[in-house]
Amino acid sequence: MNPYVSLIILVVYFAMLITVSVYTSRGADTNTFFTANRQSPWYLVAFGMIGTSLSGVTFISVPGAVANIQFSYFQVVIGYILGYVIIGTVLMPLYYRLNLISIYSYLEQRFGFWSYKTGSAFFLLSRTVGSAVRLYVAAQVLQIALFKPLGVPFEVAVAITILLIWIYTFKGGVKTIIVTDTLQTFFLITAVILTIVLVSRELDLHGISDVWNTVQSSGYSKVFYWDINDSKNFWKQFFAGVFIAIVMTGMDQDLMQKNLTCKNIGEAQKNMFWFTAVLVVVNFLFLSLGALLYVYASAKGIPVTARTDEFYPMLALNHLGLAVGITFLLGITAATYASSDSALTALTTAFCIDFMEIEKKPEAKRSSIKFWVHIGFSVLFYIVILIFNRMNNKEVITAIFDLAGYTYGPLLGLFTFGLFLKRPVLDRWVPIVCIIAPILTYYINDNSELWFNGYKFGFERLIINGLITFIGLWLLTDSKSKRLV
Repeated sequence: MNPYVSLIILVVYFAMLITVSVYTSRGADTNTFFTANRQSPWYLVAFGMIGTSLSGVTFISVPGAVANIQFSYFQVVIGYILGYVIIGTVLMPLYYRLNLISIYSYLEQRFGFWSYKTGSAFFLLSRTVGSAVRLYVAAQVLQIALFKPLGVPFEVAVAITILLIWIYTFKGGVKTIIVTDTLQTFFLITAVILTIVLVSRELDLHGISDVWNTVQSSGYSKVFYWDINDSKNFWKQFFAGVFIAIVMTGMDQDLMQKNLTCKNIGEAQKNMFWFTAVLVVVNFLFLSLGALLYVYASAKGIPVTARTDEFYPMLALNHLGLAVGITFLLGITAATYASSDSALTALTTAFCIDFMEIEKKPEAKRSSIKFWVHIGFSVLFYIVILIFNRMNNKEVITAIFDLAGYTYGPLLGLFTFGLFLKRPVLDRWVPIVCIIAPILTYYINDNSELWFNGYKFGFERLIINGLITFIGLWLLTDSKSKRLV
């Protein structure tokens, strides 16, 4: 693909986002940045959350991974449905009742100071690394399609990528993101549908029935796996999907910050349930696209890349023509920026509220703190991306979920204990429990095949981690304390 075509696409795309930012940030203050003044239409929030949830990782890694895991990832997606129902009926009513800005302030009301800071710190760690990895995906693609042909080093390309995000989010914050993510989700979904249509034409397929029959007969469409020792086992994947949805959406400031911008709990719940329905369909489209891409490569005699994350970009940019190349570039850019811009805002919000206590300060001071924290996390993104670029040797989606199993586990344990048990705990010891739990989980995971007759843990590491945290909190029960919500 001609790098100058890529450059024009990128310039036009970000000009549009910056224009939206200028419009939505008029008269914005820190309340606008953090909560959008709680006036967001639920349907915009629901649609925009699709792009935030999927990211560039889904756009690239899910179609590529079909070669190794077929459609088994859809078992996780089925689990998401139950997870999102729990979020909409249990967690969101709690957050609205307590009128929270940072959802981790619930932990202070329920347990105390140290639990609150620990929960927020684990979010900051999880989301910083996870979002940096997602941004790394886009930076790699832009490097191949644009910056490398123009002689721009990867380090400079990453800096440009992050700078563009900072420019259109620094003023309006979540209010701007509600609108930009809606636009970016539209580009993302349009890109995957158009790519399916264009690849189908290349394969001389006519109509949905032809496409579906080709996917079914491809050898890549197997969804359900029942061998208990297989990491793709249905029950492992399903329950992992349930808990991944709960912690990576319901206990994650990034996604919940958007939900908390709705006018009331009723609109927020409508947002969550419509978001769930659309997300399931979109994930199925990504898996179908992956099967079609491998069928196409086989039919045309195109060698499959050694790393599955590189397969879709390779075909889109080098073999499927200009229309698919442009569609792909728009899709990956939209997917990744929809995820990364909201993450940067959520990280800024959590740090400002949970550690800088910004709500207790006058507006001028609040604005200054928010400005510098926003810059600080942008720089941190840059550093983490460069580190990951040197160290990663797995499919990106696997690396992210591996990390999530360890860093989100303590959040699962904290919120679950707080919601379902009214027992007080010794707050000052909670950080130690939350550090020990991931370490024990790693040790158990590393020895699972030896200890459990060949059983190999998959995404359910998250559940084990949360359970260990829960048990640790139980052992910290303080019968003399009266701190309860």
